[in-house]
Amino acid sequence: MKPLLLSTLAVPILAAPPAAAQTVQELQRQIDELKAVIAEMKAAQANAAPVAAAPATPNPAAPPQAVASAPPSRHKPWYERISVRGYTQLRLSEILSGDRTAPDGIARLRSVHDGGIGDDTGFTFRRIRLVLQGDLNDRVSFYLQPDFATSAANQSVGEQRDGFLQLRDAYADVFLDADKQVRLRFGQSKIPYGWENLQSSGNRLPLDRADAINSAVPSERDIGVIAYYTPARTQAIWDRLGKDGQKLFGNYGAFGVGVFNGQGVNREETNDAVMVTAMATWPFALDALGGAFAGQVLEIGGSALRNRVQPELRGGGVSAVPFTEERVALHAILYPQPFGVQAEWNWGRGPEYDRALGRIAERRLSGGYVQAMARVRQSPLGPFMPYARWQRYRGGWKALPNAPRLDTDELELGVEFQPTPPLELTIAYARMDRSEADERRIGQAEGSLIRTQLQWNY
Repeated sequence: MKPLLLSTLAVPILAAPPAAAQTVQELQRQIDELKAVIAEMKAAQANAAPVAAAPATPNPAAPPQAVASAPPSRHKPWYERISVRGYTQLRLSEILSGDRTAPDGIARLRSVHDGGIGDDTGFTFRRIRLVLQGDLNDRVSFYLQPDFATSAANQSVGEQRDGFLQLRDAYADVFLDADKQVRLRFGQSKIPYGWENLQSSGNRLPLDRADAINSAVPSERDIGVIAYYTPARTQAIWDRLGKDGQKLFGNYGAFGVGVFNGQGVNREETNDAVMVTAMATWPFALDALGGAFAGQVLEIGGSALRNRVQPELRGGGVSAVPFTEERVALHAILYPQPFGVQAEWNWGRGPEYDRALGRIAERRLSGGYVQAMARVRQSPLGPFMPYARWQRYRGGWKALPNAPRLDTDELELGVEFQPTPPLELTIAYARMDRSEADERRIGQAEGSLIRTQLQWNY
């Protein structure tokens, strides 16, 4: 077919008498048209079915590059655009000295973040996460994350049972612009309050979040709607940090405003009020300062929260009246290149059990943490990051029955090794001075611990 086509198209050109006095421009135009037709026929032959088909009719009015271009590729169906990933954390904590046990009514050395800290404990799974996420189209994406390491109490003669499945995240992002700078998030997701609260536990350097910031949103999540805005300039800095291997807080926008039920993760709402939160964070590239600041990024920001919450009562049910909770927080992060500093602090008021009154009341709260860290990119043991963190908190813990008061002072020294990319090993020493999160136990518990965690990413 190709020789016949070329012969047919060439006849008008060869048959023209020399006296026609074609110009060079006319001859070039005819050559370009001929090239376009040949390219079109090649494309048609490549995409044609086995049955014979009539040759396509050229369109001389179309520019050659438009005729010769291949047809656009079809979009993959949504189920081919889903990614699966996750991580597992295996822990072992050992109390070296201090209040491992205590008589009834006296505080023991315990933590609200890790049930593996205590007497007669062994290996525990802290988290077993599996993430499914993908794009449903150019403007809608989804994210689903369950946890297979949730505990359930009072399963057999008051004993705890582990390994239950619990929903952590289930949301959809709807992008309002083609550049994906503005989006709405619908469903159960992290609440934009506190930088460390938003950072994934698989990406955080210390083993647990600090009491003071996490007390605002224990488990970090609730059902609601959030609006996020991320300018391109800000995203470019975060992308650079991500490629460099820095531990980011995730893309939760440079600005975020959300409304939520406010009762807590996986709990039914108990009143008509909503929790309102807002957060702003902004990274500043310090390259212009030169010298030691080349490549450094300083990120600063703040958060605010207002809620009406009804804590769970030890005798069953929830408080008959809602308590006002109001907080503000500030954060600052100098990313380790190779040294860095991270700090957060918050102030406010919220529900707290008052022993003098024998009931829950609204009380002031404050606290935060300061953390220093370093990053060693190469060593015989692989990359590693040492850190030191001091934290303090004075206030209630609304997620537990009767919103007990916490008085926390803790110093933690640790190092995270990465012998191979899928594995992260963290070894930490902690000196704790804590009240136990149980209003029936009084006093402060003190002690020293060695804590280890092996995390594998998939």
